[in-house]
Amino acid sequence: MNIRIGIDIGSSTTKIVAFDGDRMLEPMSVRADSQVASLYGAFGRYLYENSLDLADVAEVYITGMGSKEVDKLVYGKPTYKVDEFEATGTGGYYLTDKKEVIVVSMGTGSFFVKVTEEEMKHLGGVGLGGGTIIGLSSLLLNTNDIHEIAALSRKGDVAKIDLRIGDLAKKKLPGLNLDVTASNFGKADSGCKPEDVAAGVVHMVLENICQTAILASVSTGIKDYILIGGLTKFLECQEITEAFKSLWDVEISIPRYSDYATVIGAVLTANKSQEIK
Repeated sequence: MNIRIGIDIGSSTTKIVAFDGDRMLEPMSVRADSQVASLYGAFGRYLYENSLDLADVAEVYITGMGSKEVDKLVYGKPTYKVDEFEATGTGGYYLTDKKEVIVVSMGTGSFFVKVTEEEMKHLGGVGLGGGTIIGLSSLLLNTNDIHEIAALSRKGDVAKIDLRIGDLAKKKLPGLNLDVTASNFGKADSGCKPEDVAAGVVHMVLENICQTAILASVSTGIKDYILIGGLTKFLECQEITEAFKSLWDVEISIPRYSDYATVIGAVLTANKSQEIK
């Protein structure tokens, strides 16, 4: 076999995928305190669960923040470091059927990549993402557990936290419906319930990432956006993207394997310029 392994080493989660020729095997993620430990733990577990042997692996491609800590071959296999922006753009493009698209990576922070058949360009980023949600929740809700935050948010009512256009105007304004956010946390007070605060935090981060991505890419003329990264798994993400479609006249999609786009792209770039010797 000629298996190519991709590994995205994040701050707390390592994601791994394999390609057998053009066929992608099911991706997997592993949590660990140590980035290097998670790399080898994910690798071994992935081989075991897919009934693969080390001899089946031809090449390994690593990306993500934790890849900086790796300076040796992974299990003696040819190992290459892949630029995260390039991996993200490539993986996002692989997951869409569009000829040109803006890839919005929603991770600890967020960044945007323009991808067409001829060009890949990093458009910038914003310091909002999962790290923001966790940090604010630690201060406001006394929890940094992303699963607990997500569960709280689903029970909350963001209308009790955010000031909406409908709170300021009785009639719909040109180009704005009454449900559009006028001010994140504009109605919040000390009596707000924890679940409503969680909803406010999650909506604030997701809305502003989407808004910034559209503004950062408006000069490209591209109307198709694909959202990838861990935050796409928040249920609110789909709700917010639907609102933005009508507000900005754009198409926004969240593909299957959205949280694995970067590791998929690490394999598909096949960029061997940064080989580990």
